[in-house]
Amino acid sequence: MSKKNNSDKLLIFALGGVGEIGKNMYAVQYGNDIVVIDAGLKFPEEDMLGIDIVIPDISYLTENRDKVRAILITHGHEDHIGGLPYVLRHLNVPVYGTRLTLGLIESKLREANLLGETKRILITADSEVQLGCMRASFFKTNHSIPDSVGVCLDTPEGAIVHTGDFKFDHTPVNEQYADLHRMAEIGKKGVLALLSDSTNAERPGFTPSESSVGVELENIFSKAQQRVVVATFASNIHRVQQVIDAAYATNRKLTVVGRSMVNVVSIASELGYLHIPDGMLIEPEEVNKMSADRVAILSTGSQGEPMSALTRMARSTHRKVDILPGDTVVIAATPIPGNEKYVGRTVDELFRLGANVIYGGSMSGVHVSGHGSQEELKLMINLMKPKYFIPVHGEYRMLRHHAKLAESVGIEPENIFITDIGETIEIQNGVARRGSKVPSGYVLIDGLGVGDVGNIVLRDRKLLSQDGILVVVVTLSKQDGTIMSGPDIISRGFVYVRESEGLLDEANRIVTSTLHRLMNENVNEWASLKTHVKDALGRFLYEQTRRRPMILPIIMEV
Repeated sequence: MSKKNNSDKLLIFALGGVGEIGKNMYAVQYGNDIVVIDAGLKFPEEDMLGIDIVIPDISYLTENRDKVRAILITHGHEDHIGGLPYVLRHLNVPVYGTRLTLGLIESKLREANLLGETKRILITADSEVQLGCMRASFFKTNHSIPDSVGVCLDTPEGAIVHTGDFKFDHTPVNEQYADLHRMAEIGKKGVLALLSDSTNAERPGFTPSESSVGVELENIFSKAQQRVVVATFASNIHRVQQVIDAAYATNRKLTVVGRSMVNVVSIASELGYLHIPDGMLIEPEEVNKMSADRVAILSTGSQGEPMSALTRMARSTHRKVDILPGDTVVIAATPIPGNEKYVGRTVDELFRLGANVIYGGSMSGVHVSGHGSQEELKLMINLMKPKYFIPVHGEYRMLRHHAKLAESVGIEPENIFITDIGETIEIQNGVARRGSKVPSGYVLIDGLGVGDVGNIVLRDRKLLSQDGILVVVVTLSKQDGTIMSGPDIISRGFVYVRESEGLLDEANRIVTSTLHRLMNENVNEWASLKTHVKDALGRFLYEQTRRRPMILPIIMEV
């Protein structure tokens, strides 16, 4: 670790992941060195019409690209690695990750044609890496994906610890135990600031072990008279392993459907994180040829996503697999906030097809969270004994609950910082305070467009979706400015033309009289003509219909 410079400050800030679930990205800066932790995505809010995904705004990092030493990835979930293909286009820096994490990242980079130019560096929980004046070390954690680590950054001011996503699972499926000794050692040496996962800060007690799900799955598989379909997150490799084990124990063949599930299963089994008995996997086409009580199907769609394999099966539009009366469908996940109605709709459709559906997240015994509950969060704080505490990874209420937990285990209230995206915590000579903001926000991805859809375009989409559009086409004479043809009014999503002829005729008259009046007043600037037509027509239509369609006047000269 390099010597401390009295004029330099340590800055800690989030570019995503606080006040929200998803698009996790955190940064630690000292002098001319910046280390970034994670680069995730999140799914769009309901009012982000047509948007596919949302990623962090990295303009601060691109402005300071010569200072960014690395991106450290804690684990391979989409909300931590999903933004990488977009971020690395603008910020070509080395990416550090564990074996499975890098395997999943490489698959993404290959799709984005970035694999060749991105430097990827393999780490283990025992690695130490010098990044400018900071030194990074790691510690094993439990989560719902193998190879998860927390990060300890030794800076000239002191140690900054980021827990990554974690729980304390004392009977993990893959026998990879959380390294409590290492955590206690880090705490003993002294932790200046702890950034800790707040996802389950509202939930009392302990999160049950993932292995409890295996017992329940095997029970369901053995009772099922026909096929069993299990939908879960593709990246929940421990859950996938337990589905494989339950199928094997009940002498069933397994098929995998859904692009992301096929992708993750092939990467994880290639790297040795999934153990699939020889001859167990079959192609989806073979499912209908086999006896129903000898087949299990592993699928995507636990969140009711419209294009996922389970949703297509529920709607009988899947090309290879149908749901038959008597099939057992297990949804082994809890709906992400906002997805409840999609999941509910899928469950309804499955029941209509005659399936026996087991759902309801942890209530049904087929799902446990990958995040620690209140007692585990307190244990992490007690192991690390930080001077300053910064709750991260959660919506505001979760951060607030986590702050209260920190107080309850002896952290001084004035040493707890709940931050918004872009807000910095400055630490100088061991004293922390709120600093200035760095540029931050979100970037919307729509198809191939990155950031080309902003608030104005979204506002237009909202307007179009609510009240429709009217296009007014008028042709004027170049010589004397008289109307040569039109106005022609085209309506889409506003009124049904055949039933509203009177309204549109009157609208036509208003446009004509407005244009005549302006010409008599010698107003011939197009911008002015368009504005007056819009205003007059908008007023009339609102009086008649109480709707405000988007009005697009098109004026041509001949």
